[in-house]
Amino acid sequence: MENTKPREMCTFICSRDTLDGAYPALVLAINARRLGMEATVFYTFMGINVIRKGGSGKCKFIPPGTLGAIPGMSAVATRMMRKQILEAGIPSVDELMEVAQLEGVKFVACRMTIDMMGLKEDDFIDGVEVQTAEDYLKHAKDCKINMFT
Repeated sequence: MENTKPREMCTFICSRDTLDGAYPALVLAINARRLGMEATVFYTFMGINVIRKGGSGKCKFIPPGTLGAIPGMSAVATRMMRKQILEAGIPSVDELMEVAQLEGVKFVACRMTIDMMGLKEDDFIDGVEVQTAEDYLKHAKDCKINMFT
């Protein structure tokens, strides 16, 4: 008789449309899939822009603290960060999203955020599922790992 253990599941919440908001959820979700886990990334608030058509390429890096408030600093910091990413051989956010979807990572958009921002389901890249917070939590409660990245 075959012993079928239920597959382990994990979720990651992405609430920022910045480089440091998008990368952790994608990298963790891809690696979770490679470990045989089901992986979901729940995009909410500004993070929802990452899964909008053309949105992942617009992710910026905003330095923390007062540096981030200096006019033009975000553009300079973003260029520097993108250069470091390229030099390190790290895939872009666009490339990681494609890899994630090919490897079976599920992308979920928050219904409340969609309504709040006046978005439509066809504003998103292909393969995005829309869930309410309640639907997300029904899934997350059975997950082994839940992380806010």
